[in-house]
Amino acid sequence: MTTAVVAPESVPDLEHLSAQEVLAYAVERFHPSMKVACSFQKSASVIMHMLLEIEPGARFFTLDTGVLFPETYAIWRALEERFGIEVETSQGLSLARQAELYRPALWDSDPDQCCELRKVKPLRETLAPLDAWVSGVRRGDFNGRAGTEKLTWDRKHGLWKINPLADWSEDDVWEYLTLHDIPYHPLHDRGYASIGCTHCTEPGTGREGRWASRDKVDCGLH
Repeated sequence: MTTAVVAPESVPDLEHLSAQEVLAYAVERFHPSMKVACSFQKSASVIMHMLLEIEPGARFFTLDTGVLFPETYAIWRALEERFGIEVETSQGLSLARQAELYRPALWDSDPDQCCELRKVKPLRETLAPLDAWVSGVRRGDFNGRAGTEKLTWDRKHGLWKINPLADWSEDDVWEYLTLHDIPYHPLHDRGYASIGCTHCTEPGTGREGRWASRDKVDCGLH
């Protein structure tokens, strides 16, 4: 029998803290029952560098949908090599099942179900045993994230969620990457502001390149 997760009565206010201070708080309170969701986009590179300076034993995972860009797998390897870590892989589908979904392409016929199977379900399973997770979500990503807080209770998954870069601008992210000479996703230099799977990502500013020509703006993870 599964025990229901009870939401906290109050959430500590970390809005006055810097990104480093937020991560230090998270490490002190939640490590090792905390993982970082790593999309290998530029914010993920920042968080990886910043967190490993605080806690070398920090844990990272990614949702490998099986249809990521070759450049995503390349930056994945580059970051692991740079920091001497291994990013855990979460997959919601076996390779055989993935192959079944190519004909007809599920992302064309039912993109929400495609995200559910390839991303939302494996995320749910990954987070189930944890007390907290860290994401690279920023308020400036798009209007739907304007209210993002640095620490929040994730009711959808029943654990704490840390968004250390919530108040960072695009310029803040690039400045940090440049200052510390950190590898970042090469598609950012080719006009891709937001990067997901090959079949649902095009060049574009903000979230314009994700699920272009559809009403969909998020995969449901957040």
